[in-house]
Amino acid sequence: MPAGKPAGVRCAQLLPDARCAVFGRPERPAFCGGLQPSAEMCGDSRESALRWLTKLEILTAPDGRGATSN
Repeated sequence: MPAGKPAGVRCAQLLPDARCAVFGRPERPAFCGGLQPSAEMCGDSRESALRWLTKLEILTAPDGRGATSN
């Protein structure tokens, strides 16, 4: 995704089982490499983690939808 991954769009590097195809490789985007999982982020299930990631995408969307949310 040369222009970056828009919020709400599945990453082109995700494999069918949701693993990253470029994990650990030099071409992996710096943002992805800097994203450090935590107990808060992962929660207690896959669904919890996906909710957290969805919220992160909304809060960081370039259209500013989350710019004033706390």
